[in-house]
Amino acid sequence: MIKIAPSVLALDFTKIHEQMIEINKYADWIHFDVMDGHFVPNIS
Repeated sequence: MIKIAPSVLALDFTKIHEQMIEINKYADWIHFDVMDGHFVPNIS
């Protein structure tokens, strides 16, 4: 079975709790991209 993990790179961090609840309704996995802006530039 194929599973898709949504990425939360474009997440609104002022609404993180509400958005995580919504994502959790549909996804078994959540993909977090962590970028520090120095070691890895945020170009999204």
